[in-house]
Formats: sequence, C-alpha cells, structure tokens
Amino acid sequence: MPPKRSTRSTRSPSSAASTSASTQETEEPHGYEFGGPIGASLISFGLPIGCYAFAFLCNDVSGCPPPSLLTPSKLFSAPLLSNKAPWQHALDTLAAEVGWPGWTGLINVEAILGTLFWYFLSLLLYVLLPAQEVEGTELRSGGRLKYRFNSFLSAVTIIIVCAAGTWVRGPDFQVWTFINRNYIQLLTCNIIISYALATFVYAKSFQVRSGNEDKRELAAGGHSGNLIYDWYIGRELNPRVELPFFGEIDVKSFMELRPGMLGWIMLNLAFMAKQYKSYGYVTDSMLVVNFAQAFYVFDALYMEPAILTTIDLIQDGFGFMLAFGDLAWLPFVYSIPAKYLSVHPVVLGPFYLVLILAIQGIGYYIFRAANSEKNRFRTDPNDPSVAHLEYIETKTGSRLLTTGWWGTARHINYLGDWVMSWAYCLPTLAAGYKLTPTVLFEGSRLVTTDGMRGYAIPITYFYMLYFAILLIHRERRDEAKCKRKYGADWDRYCEKVRWRIVPGIY
Repeated sequence: MPPKRSTRSTRSPSSAASTSASTQETEEPHGYEFGGPIGASLISFGLPIGCYAFAFLCNDVSGCPPPSLLTPSKLFSAPLLSNKAPWQHALDTLAAEVGWPGWTGLINVEAILGTLFWYFLSLLLYVLLPAQEVEGTELRSGGRLKYRFNSFLSAVTIIIVCAAGTWVRGPDFQVWTFINRNYIQLLTCNIIISYALATFVYAKSFQVRSGNEDKRELAAGGHSGNLIYDWYIGRELNPRVELPFFGEIDVKSFMELRPGMLGWIMLNLAFMAKQYKSYGYVTDSMLVVNFAQAFYVFDALYMEPAILTTIDLIQDGFGFMLAFGDLAWLPFVYSIPAKYLSVHPVVLGPFYLVLILAIQGIGYYIFRAANSEKNRFRTDPNDPSVAHLEYIETKTGSRLLTTGWWGTARHINYLGDWVMSWAYCLPTLAAGYKLTPTVLFEGSRLVTTDGMRGYAIPITYFYMLYFAILLIHRERRDEAKCKRKYGADWDRYCEKVRWRIVPGIY
C-alpha cells in the first residue's frame, strides 16, 4: 500500500492522558504489516514506477491518458513495412506520446542543484526563524524528546518571496519556469533522496544502545530482523542527526511537513503559472484546487505540534515508507489534478464552484469540530462545551468518548479528512483530453476532449480512492493498537460506538 498517511489525523477517541505507567509500558510483540518482507519489497520498488506512470500518463505532449492506450489493437499493430515486433512498436509509440526523455534524461544537473537548494533552504529557515519549542510524548523507555516547530512561518516566508517574484515577472518567475522545465528530473531527485535517506537512518539505527542515555530507541515494529522489512518500515523510532551550523535535526518530524508538504503547494502554483502562460488566464477549477489543497497544507503546518500524537511519530519508525511518502509520493502524486488543469483549462461555472467549495467546507467542519471536541475534553473535561459528554473510563486511566462527535463513529475525523479530498479531484470533472497539432501557431497543439472524456478519471481522481484505502488501513492499525492497549475496555467501547468511520455505513 502506498505510504503517506494523513499527518493531521489523530489516532483514537481517547481523551484523557494515560498514566505515567502506561506510557512506559513494555514493548509488545508486533507482527509484519504491509504484506511482510515481500509486500515491503514490492512497495519499495513499485512506488517509484507508479510516480513516473502518473507523471507521464498525464502529459502535455499527446494527452491524458495517451490516446494510443485507448486502442490497444492499433498500439500493438506495427506497420506492414516495419521490422519491429508488436511490443517494440507499442513501446516506441508510447515513448513518443508521453515525451519520454530517455534514461539519462530522467535527471540533470539543474534539477539536482535545485533540489539540494530546496532542502538547504528548508534547513536554513528551520534554524533562523523563530520557533515553538515543544516536548514530545513520553518514550517507552522514559524521557521526552524536544522538538522545534516553525514550518508555518517558514512556508509563509517562502510564499511571500514567490508572490513578490510573481508580481514582478508574472508566470515567467524563475521558480515556476524551473519547476515546469524540470518536473520529471525533480521527481527523480526526490526518489533518490528517499532511498538514500532510508538507507542512512537504517544504518544509523544500529548505533542505538540500551540505557536510553540519549533518548534513542527502536520502533516497536521496526526491528524484526528482516533487512528489507525493517528498512522499509523504519528501524529507529525518532532518528536524529547533528549537522554543522544547523545543529540537531529530528529527521522524521522535519521531513513530515517541510520539504514535501510545501513542495506540493509549490508544484501546484507552478502549474497555475503554466496555465496562465499558455492561455492568458487562470480558470476557476485551477483556483479551487490550489485553494483547497493550500488550505489543507497550511492548516497542517499551523497545527504542527499536533503531529506529536500521530501514529507516524509515536509508533512507526522512520524508513523508506515515510521517507518516500513525505518527499516523493505526496508532492508529485497529490498535485496531479493541478498538473492536469495546467494543460486542460476546465471552467466549472458558479454551480460546480459553489458545490465543490461546500464539500470542502463540510469536510473541514467535520474534521476540525471532531478534533476540537476531543482536544477540549482532553485539556479540561469540565469545559462547559464538553462537560455533558459521556465516556468510558479505562483501566489505563484514559477516557473514551461515547457521545458527541466521537459517539457517531470511532474515527469520525477520518470521514471529514476524506470528504475534503473530493474537492481536490472534482474540479477536473469528467477528465480526459488529447492534444493535436494546429497550423495556427508553429509548434502549438489544440486541446480537445473528443473521445477522451472520462478516460483520465483513474488518474485525476486517484487521490480520492487512494486516500479512502489509506484511511481504512490506518483505522485498522489504530483499532489493533487500541485493542492491545485497552483490552476488554475497548470491546466495551466498540459495543457502544458501533461505526468505524462512516455512521450507518462503515
């Protein structure tokens, strides 16, 4: 299953902090997840192929998807005078239609330097800008790690600089042209960094010693002894590195929200600039995609300390799963709708625009209201807004809400998160287009939907489907963890709150 989880989703309806004894609980046995070593191998080497597939299938050369894919019989029919085998003819045709740059063209020096500068800038802002110092949750072996959070301020700083550059240069601002010119190469660079980073933290994890003098510990499910599985899932819980000038960096929390999440928005903005440069205007569909996704990202950045109670931070180690999800999968796959709209400028009109914004608003209301209710109850159960809520007191000292938002479903916040994802995909409508040469302007292509409408839906709506699967998978992992932690109390809670995510359905 593809890696990146929603960093903003809280884990369970428990509302009161556990006792110190429960936070220092002994490590429980964990079985394999994600299909074990075989599944980890397939995911680790299959996901980059998936990223490239999305990048090439939705292109500005022939169409989205490439038109020849709609007629497989013709695709595999080589011309009579050709000496090519059918499969070779098919590959050559697809290579031409998707703009395949050749193996050596997948990376270049310009993209390497640009990517390294992006990570350097992220580190620089992390160190120089004011930050909130926060302690994490208590480790199994005792003690708490300190975290430095300023990703929201870092993002605002970068966006202000880019806005100023765009004001001066318009769509020809160097950042936007650089991204659009090196899109495939930037993807390659981040894939390589993901593999390298996962390998580095895996090797470094063998320096972890018992005694916890430096508050380092292995992830509960990340030291199975199988190399490929542990490398994938993450062996060390919270790997940290000491860098000259930058000081100590917590690798997991830094990668969780900085390079990839903001990179997602930078890609979207570059695609919006491309649409304006190509057509002389920006469509309402492009604006709503940028607004909805930027709102999601900046909300996550603003609530950055909330990641300290997510499953990513307190349970999973940092390995290829999170590295690739944070740095490659999230920015390059989640931005596909904007990439599509940069070539095919869909005009929604008032009805669809209001409908999509309403869906975004409903999803956000469910997500934020549910989490706010739980956070208020956790902070002060006597708060008038939550004092009336009923709950189950567990043997560990936690309280599980059984009324209010959390009485409707055990992971009701996941429903809100998923509904918001609709607003990212719906602006592409019945997606599909093809590009045909036009004689009006040399080298230009005409965008049409003739015979293509709907065929790109698996591409532009992929995020919606993927996110549903991801949330269900995560919910199952949460349920297993809560069952281990609360035992019979969790069974009693499930009897009172029957539904998992969608009340009355699931």
